[in-house]
Amino acid sequence: MPKTVHITSEAQFTSLISSSTIVVVDFYAEWCGPCKVIAPMYESLSARLSRPGKITFAKVDVDRQQGIALKYEVTTTPTFLVFKKGAVVSTLQGADPTKLAEAVQKLAAEAGSLNSDGSSSGGFTKTSGESAGMWIGLDLPRGYSDVTEQVDVKGLDLLNSDSKFGGARTLFDQRKPSGRSGIEKGKGKSSNADDQPDWIESDTDEQLMLFVPFKATLKIRTLQITSLPPGHSEDDGDSDNSEIPMRPKTIQVYSNRAHVLGFEEAEDIPATQTISLSPNDWDTKTGTAKIELRFVKFQNVTSLVIFVVDGDGDGERVRVDRLRVIGETGEKREMGKLEKIGDELGE
Repeated sequence: MPKTVHITSEAQFTSLISSSTIVVVDFYAEWCGPCKVIAPMYESLSARLSRPGKITFAKVDVDRQQGIALKYEVTTTPTFLVFKKGAVVSTLQGADPTKLAEAVQKLAAEAGSLNSDGSSSGGFTKTSGESAGMWIGLDLPRGYSDVTEQVDVKGLDLLNSDSKFGGARTLFDQRKPSGRSGIEKGKGKSSNADDQPDWIESDTDEQLMLFVPFKATLKIRTLQITSLPPGHSEDDGDSDNSEIPMRPKTIQVYSNRAHVLGFEEAEDIPATQTISLSPNDWDTKTGTAKIELRFVKFQNVTSLVIFVVDGDGDGERVRVDRLRVIGETGEKREMGKLEKIGDELGE
């Protein structure tokens, strides 16, 4: 995970603010009491929200780097300056943790929708090269970040998926869904450079069961689910609707289960939350729906089971292209030791 950059020269500082779209800088002093108080929080924000080339956190000791402090007229410690494309866009003085958190998390959300040159990406953010990037279907809720990187992909389990399509890891691929490219071209088709499906479809019926363990304990605010079935953006008059995969409609979410649930088992266990998606919930541009979770029910989450109960239509299969987890990251977990936290009957 990216670490806070400690500035040791003016040349290093100049290079840093020109190489990252957004740079947050903590101007501090060793003798400053308030600086020491807010330092752990700043490090926590840096660990959770840093993104290579997009948002970088740095620290400048004003006594050792007086030239930098003088250039940017820093006269009080701590002072936090925010640079965007090399220019100062925001200044925050004092050790106010609430204001700092709000300002930085807003920037992180903004960085998630920007290319490295600061331009809007329309849901797809490039990090390096033309083919690299991180897919984010919708804007992030204020104060929260994309924590999908905390998914333990080695522990994923997916039931009733058609082996002709992608597996569970496909859902958390950082790349732009290939189905999005077809929609942008007005064809409503799905393809990629290797002509390999980068989505999942259900097999014998419309149900899917997904187990998602996490590397850290999370507070989950929202799930973003992307589904780009062929022809969803235009009317294919010749199509047999029963052959076109559907978007998910009813979704049940279970928190802190030790393993994937069987379909019959899920009928006997109350879901932590049940969501019903309507056609209006799907963003027409990205094919993404936002699943708002009851935040109080999804604190200290170590795993999720996501059960797609049915699809929206008369088809026989359901298709899902991507899943994103939005929230906050807590303590790192020792993998291999899944504990149930809450979600017991009566809790």
